[in-house]
Amino acid sequence: MGTDAQTMAWVLDTYNMHVRRTENAVVTGKPLGLGGSLGRNEATGRGVLITAREAMQRLGKPLAGATVAVQGFGNVGSQAARLLHEAGARIVAARDLRGAIKNDRGLDIHALLKHVAEAKTVTGFKGSEPMEAASLLTHAVDILVPAASENQITEENAAHVRAKVIVEGANGPTTPEADPILLEHGVLVVPDILANVGGVTVSYFEWVQNRQGFYWREREVNERLVDYMTHAFQATFATTDKYKTNPRIGAYILALDRVAQAMKYRGFYA
Repeated sequence: MGTDAQTMAWVLDTYNMHVRRTENAVVTGKPLGLGGSLGRNEATGRGVLITAREAMQRLGKPLAGATVAVQGFGNVGSQAARLLHEAGARIVAARDLRGAIKNDRGLDIHALLKHVAEAKTVTGFKGSEPMEAASLLTHAVDILVPAASENQITEENAAHVRAKVIVEGANGPTTPEADPILLEHGVLVVPDILANVGGVTVSYFEWVQNRQGFYWREREVNERLVDYMTHAFQATFATTDKYKTNPRIGAYILALDRVAQAMKYRGFYA
């Protein structure tokens, strides 16, 4: 948290100075001029978009026209808001550390991004009204994107969540105690292990490009990300349906099954 491409450049430089050679693949999220990948900056937010679209499709509803509330307006939340907006969704509420705003007709996301760049907060944005920060999580929307910090949806507020879908842009925003409550109330949760892996997936792409010394166009990066994350979503929910569990447990089962299969193929060598 709190790092950017400049931070990654410093990590790269420090490592290379110590080993006395250039090893671009040692760290990802770098500036483009130091071997970074096109599409990396918005990759986590794009993963939120991809999984939100798949989740709405699972419910038999289009993403276009869906209402969205975004908690956290850093890199992940702001990029997710922009991409969801450009896909036709209506962002009606946004929150950061300093407060929350809403407009049930829809926030002008491009104007909001300019406001945040200048004011360093969503608060005070023209065309919006302030709202109680805590109430964003229980705002009546189709999609809730918690993209701030962990332990935001708990057993205390889970029963009051009115979103049809939660797409976890943050790591661990939902506590274990809240999961069964959300399931009981019919809320479809796309867990963090699936929803926010766009960034680490494109980091893998960056590592591959560094190793090959061959760099892809942004369209290629985005197309590969859609392919990887759509497949991951479908595999996760196929496992969820098979074992009649919630999507988080379904994702864990799928991951552990892949590890077990790899160990079986290799054999147990001591």
